[in-house]
Amino acid sequence: MRLTGRLFFAAISMCSLPCATATAQAVAFTWDDLPAHSALPPGQTRLEIAQSILKAMKDKNLPPAYGFVNGSFMEHEPGTESVLKAWRAAGLPLGNHTWSHMNLNNSPVEAWEQDLQKNEPLLREYATGADWHWLRYPNLAEGHDEKRTEARAFLKTQGYHIASVTMSFGDYAWNTPYARCVQTHDEAAIANLEASYLKAADETITYTRSASKAVFGHDIPYVLLMHVGALDAKLLPGLLALYQQRGFRFITLEEAESDPFYASDRNIVPEANPATFEAAAATKGIKLPPHPALPKMDDLCQ
Repeated sequence: MRLTGRLFFAAISMCSLPCATATAQAVAFTWDDLPAHSALPPGQTRLEIAQSILKAMKDKNLPPAYGFVNGSFMEHEPGTESVLKAWRAAGLPLGNHTWSHMNLNNSPVEAWEQDLQKNEPLLREYATGADWHWLRYPNLAEGHDEKRTEARAFLKTQGYHIASVTMSFGDYAWNTPYARCVQTHDEAAIANLEASYLKAADETITYTRSASKAVFGHDIPYVLLMHVGALDAKLLPGLLALYQQRGFRFITLEEAESDPFYASDRNIVPEANPATFEAAAATKGIKLPPHPALPKMDDLCQ
């Protein structure tokens, strides 16, 4: 999913001046589309990808990171429940990403609610002893107006929090081209993909921090959206090193969302707040530059 207008999900009115309790530069890694994201390169398994991600996080001493699950992926790729078992064996929590990755913007609210609840028996089975009542909206689609309010009211009755996304460089977009280039053994193209991936991550750090400071006057604790893809796994050690070089410390989703900025998502306030970072900026009369664009990769290794 490409993050453009949906960088932030909270009301600008929480701090008319910079908050005295502003959190230092920090980021929570979160992972979508467990157990099977995007194309699978030849010679790799879903479990190997997950194990690489888990090892890289452990090597850098990251706190437990949520993995957001789509149960239907296990139907499409039998045996991938091993990914969920490995995630939990590593002490990492799971959350709800709906059963079929259903987009709320394009679906009736009742059907979307049923799809979310269809995922719950699986979460109860694999996330025993941990809180799985965190929702990551598929495609970051919250619905609009009455649909957004209705969905949030439902989530509140079910005890959910929303796992917002306040930083994303569109990592998902690299995984399918990478699988194609592995298939064709195009090492030059793979090298270009790896370089552009890390460049996009670096540019997005700069953009997001600048945007936060322009609107709020300080860094908030960020929640980073990632996906359990093959190139993500390969480049995660370098990506974590990049965040450290840029001065970030790693925190949990719960720690990030304890900031007042995320209060409406923790409490599932149904009333509409400015739903995008751009809307919050417009409220203060601030014009932001466009989010860094994804490179063109559709024709690579075709």
